[in-house]
Amino acid sequence: QVQLVESGGGLVQAGGSLRLSCAASGSFSRLNTVAWYRQAPGKQRDLVATITNTYTTKYADSVKGRFTISRDNTKNTVYLEMNSLKPGDTAIYFCNAQVLLINGVQRNYWGQGTQVTVSS
Repeated sequence: QVQLVESGGGLVQAGGSLRLSCAASGSFSRLNTVAWYRQAPGKQRDLVATITNTYTTKYADSVKGRFTISRDNTKNTVYLEMNSLKPGDTAIYFCNAQVLLINGVQRNYWGQGTQVTVSS
């Protein structure tokens, strides 16, 4: 069984910073592409950033230049550094990972989410 656990959310003032972590545990061969999504109240879940296992990154236009996704494969952890936060960034942030299992099958997993609240 593979688990993704997010951490690092909290309450911050506009202009502030937070660093989210997504740690994977369990039995698997490799984390492939990992993504951060966010979902604000009453809205759909939107893609924020992705990073492949070769460190290629992509960002939603709304966070380009402010957010940075990175990974530490030795710790099976992916990070989301969020700077210049705005009230519009308030949401639950979810980690999603494509995981290569030991049996060679790739499966998709979600974390439970971490709340980010940006006050004005």
